[in-house]
Formats: sequence, structure tokens, C-alpha cells
Amino acid sequence: MKIKTRIQTKLKKVIKKYFNKTPIVELPVHCPVCRNDVSHFDRLSDYYLMEFDKYQYVHSIFRAETLNLFSYSCPICCASDRDRLYALYLEQRFANMIKMGDSYQFLDIAPAVHLKKFIKSFPFIKYRSMDLYMEDVDDKMDITNMDLYESNMFDIILCSHVLEHIQEDKKAISEIYRVLKPNGFAIIMVPIILELESDLENPKWTSVEDRWRYYGQDDHVRIYSKPGFVNKLNDAGFKLQQLGVDYFGADVFSKNGIHHRSVLYVVEK
Repeated sequence: MKIKTRIQTKLKKVIKKYFNKTPIVELPVHCPVCRNDVSHFDRLSDYYLMEFDKYQYVHSIFRAETLNLFSYSCPICCASDRDRLYALYLEQRFANMIKMGDSYQFLDIAPAVHLKKFIKSFPFIKYRSMDLYMEDVDDKMDITNMDLYESNMFDIILCSHVLEHIQEDKKAISEIYRVLKPNGFAIIMVPIILELESDLENPKWTSVEDRWRYYGQDDHVRIYSKPGFVNKLNDAGFKLQQLGVDYFGADVFSKNGIHHRSVLYVVEK
């Protein structure tokens, strides 16, 4: 009888330990922009693939540097893979900044709604947005002539996929350099095709067909090579860091839906 009682007591403990728990399910991916775990990221819209096919896009989409075709956007906040990459880096930098107890001037050029919310969630960030055409921005201004801003005004600048729309991209880069504070940093990103040895740009390619065919979008005026983009940043006087999977870690890239070809371009004055 005592043996039976001991067995029953032991069995109850086993059941309590292993079965009387709410199961913890770890979802496979995480969006650092909206800070949600999700079951998957949505693939790039078929719209782009259909346009590439329609206009016979000349470059391989599998040679785009920072583009996750199959885990492109968050199903909750719609943040793209490059936006998630920015959030990962900014979270790291902000963690060090908050310890200093200061406030920081942040300029967001052509802001993305979901990323804007993420950036503004940090109370020590003094946020300002700018674009020439967008309605919901603080300042409507041309990136090649940001005359409303004093030199050395901003601690942090984000310029994501803007320069490929600008005829005078070197002038725009020089303006970013001018308004960035010494010891500040900027994230500057453009679409890059790794098979190119120099930037592809032809003033004769102005039609919708030509721009889709050569640049991958009808409102682009060029597509960048890695050497061409790096040279333009260096020529402007920037000190450049290229941060990829070796910096962030393969597990972090996988967890946040970042392709292993992705590179973050961070510049300092």
C-alpha cells in the first residue's frame, strides 16, 4: 500500500511538472519595427515581378544587395526587410545613447510610416521628417538644397532609397554631409545590383519602359553599383562602415528576416 502511494505521489509530481503548464510556442521570426513575433514575413509583391517580366528587366533580382524576396514585409506593420535592418541597428545605437542622458536631433528623409513610429518611441530622440512631395512631413524641401537647416544640425540622419530618384545625387549627399553634426552618423541606402561595376545611368532613358527595364522602377533615374555608391560616399568626405551578416550575426539576420546579402551603409562626418 505504501509502495502504491509513493508511486502515485511521484506520478502526480511528474504530471504537474511536464503537463500542467501552458505550452510556450516560439514563433519563427520577429519584426523589430513593431516588436511583434510573427509566423512568417510576406514575400515581395507579385506586382514587381510582373512589371519586371513586362518590361524585361535586365538585371538579376537575385543579385540585389539588400532585398529579401521571400521574407520582404511584416504582415502586421508592413515594414520591409531593410526597415527591419535599420531598426536593429538603431536599437543598438540608441541603447548607448540613452545612458548619456542627452537628446538627439534625428532627420528622417522620405519617412516610412511604420519606422517613423518606431523612431519616435524613444523619448530622447527629437524627430524631424523631410520630403519634397510627401504631405505628412515636418518640412517640404528638396534634398539637394536643405536651406532650412543649419550646418551641423542633426545627430542622426536616415536617407533610405531616395537618391535613386534624384538627378543630382552627389549634391544630395553633400547636403547630408553638411547638415550632419561632427561625430553624428547617417544611414544612407540605395538599391544596389552586385553584378554592376559602375552606376547605370543614361539621360536618354526617360520613358516608363526604359526605366523599368534598366532601373527596376519607373520613377528611378539610375541603379547603383556597389563601387559607384561607395565612391560617392567617400568623395563627399564621409567615413564609411559597411555592416553585414558578420556584424549582426547569422542568427539575428535569420530571426528578423534579413537576407545574408544585406549590408547597412553607416557614415560619419
